[in-house]
This record gives sequence, structure tokens and C-alpha cells, in this order.
Amino acid sequence: MIARAISHKRIAIVIDSLSGGGAEKVMLTLAKGLQARGHEPHLLVLEPAVEHEVPVDIPLHFCFGANEHNLDSFWRLNGTVAKLKNFLTQLQQNIGRFDLFLSNLHQTNLLMTRTGVSPLYCVVHNSMDEELKRQRKLGPIAWLEMWRAQKALNGQHLIAVSEGVADELRQSTRIMPASVTTIYNPFALAEIRAQAELIPEDLPKGDYLIHVGRFARQKRHDVLFAALKQMQHNLPLILLCSNRKKAQKAITKLGLQQRVIVAGFQQNPFPWIKHARALVLSSDYEGFGNVLLEALALGTPAISTACPHGPTEILTGNLAQWLVPRRDPVALAKKLDQLLDSKPDVTDAEILSKVNLDTIVQQYLALTADE
Repeated sequence: MIARAISHKRIAIVIDSLSGGGAEKVMLTLAKGLQARGHEPHLLVLEPAVEHEVPVDIPLHFCFGANEHNLDSFWRLNGTVAKLKNFLTQLQQNIGRFDLFLSNLHQTNLLMTRTGVSPLYCVVHNSMDEELKRQRKLGPIAWLEMWRAQKALNGQHLIAVSEGVADELRQSTRIMPASVTTIYNPFALAEIRAQAELIPEDLPKGDYLIHVGRFARQKRHDVLFAALKQMQHNLPLILLCSNRKKAQKAITKLGLQQRVIVAGFQQNPFPWIKHARALVLSSDYEGFGNVLLEALALGTPAISTACPHGPTEILTGNLAQWLVPRRDPVALAKKLDQLLDSKPDVTDAEILSKVNLDTIVQQYLALTADE
């Protein structure tokens, strides 16, 4: 049977902002992949906060102004939804109907699911259960806001970025989706490898470990820092994160100023990853674990906590030995020392064949086939 060719599609990718997060990077990669294959992606961003570099030929629309805040607050929600609905109506009158809406992150999902646009798919980038547990620790208001955003996914078509997230959604008694489809995050592997050859001037000359990700509780830098103190090897650790002041404060408090270097958010993190001896992820939970895959694509060994969800789908086969229990700095330290002694070959990682940009673009386009 010959698959039916998918004609030109106009696709709206809607997201909170384009700050330096993983979901934002994933959707930018998808937009580039769609455009390269003759389709018309549009980036619809709720708030005008942009850290990632956006190609000039991909349309970028800001739904709200810089002075509009608390868009999803209880007292502003109805008015915000009405304004967003009007924005989408006007935009489609100007450029034509969208064949697909892809909603990303909690604030955007809360709003988009109330606009009535169709076809709409909400992309779930993280463990819903773990995020709700985390918000409970921050207090009842934070928990209620997260609960409300998650309940907005009831009756919606959902895309999970890993099989683990998909299984969690299907087993949930809190959310009853209309459908759940697993689509891994897309990676432009050739582009990643090409960008890794662009060496920045401040790239360290010697050996080092690297962590890439937000300086947030989920990432458990405290576990990583505790592991550093127990390692036999004394390699420095480089952090690529956007919240430099918060990171530096924690490092100083622990007396690790001579061991940890905060290089900040990098538009091109790939040379940093390629030249590291190992990439380490110490998270309590993940949706997928993009940086693990980027490391493997560049031939850099990676160690991760066996957290929900994603890392266990990336580090498989012989690479599964580099998974460690969550919240266990002793085990993490031992595994890092073992990796540095053994220098494993990671070039045949099975996951790389499943996340190629062409493959993922086709999976997203298949969502429009019956529209």
C-alpha cells in the first residue's frame, strides 16, 4: 500500500514563550523541519520573551503584549481566552486556515483548550504526576494552578514525548484524554553535528563534565553537587543554564567555586557537549531527556538518573548500565568514576534511528491526514 502524499500544510505551534527551555527548542526544531519540507509553520507565542534564535523566514506572532501578565489567573482567564480567540480568528482571516494547532506547556494548554479551535493537539513534555507532586510542596495555590492546567487536558487529543509519559496519561484517573499518541522529540542530527564544529573562544581546553538544563528543583543540582564531592576524579563541571545568579549562589554555599563553572545559556551548546568527557543528568523526573540524546549524537557518553520518563528509553541495551537511582549521590559518584575510567563507545545508540527529524515531521503531518 502506497502512503498518500500530504499536501502543503499550515501549522500553528503555540507556546508560552521562546525562553531557553527544552520544549521551546523542540518546537523550533519541528518548525524548521516542517518548513524545509515545503510546509508553513507559524510560531504563536503568548508572551514576547525570546532567547532562542528564530529563523527570519518562519513567521513569529506574539499573542499578547509585554505589559500583559498573569494571563491564566482566575480573575483574568475568561477575558484572556476571549482575546486569544479573537487573535486566532483575525490571524486566520489574514493568512488562511490552520490545518493543525499544536499547543505546548501548561499556560498555553489551559488557554488553547478553551478557544474551540480544531484540530488541536496538546503536547505533553513532562511527567504530569511528578509535576503535580512538586507543586504540592510549593503550597495549595501552586498545586491548584497546576491541577487546573492539567484538568484542561480532559477530552483533548494529546501527544506524549515518550512512551513513559504516554503510559502515565493512559493510566491516569485524573485526566481522561480523547487520545494519546507518542511522538518522540525531533532532532536534526546532521545539523547538531555540524554546529558542534563551531568552537567558541571560551570553551575549556582540558577535560570536564557537563550538565545542560534549567537551574530548577526538578534537575536536582544538589544531588549532582553532592556526587562531585564524593568522586575520585576531580574534573570540573560546567553548567549550561539560564539562571546564573541562582546557580552561582548554590555553588558558593557549598564551597564548589573551584569545581563548578557556570557558563550560562548557550545558543549553540553542542561544542560544549561534544568536547565533554561525559554529560550527566541528575533529575527527579523528565519528559524525555533531550540532552542525553544530543550527547549520544555527538559521541559523548551520558549518565542519567533512571527517572520518569525518557532516560530509560534513551539509554538502552549496553547503555542502560549508565542509569543510576534517583536522589543517590553516592551511586552517581561511583558511576561517574566508572565511566571516566572506561571511556565507553556510544556511537551505536539505538534511539538515534527513532528521532531523526524527517521521521518525526512525518508523524506530526500524519495528524492532519484525515482533516
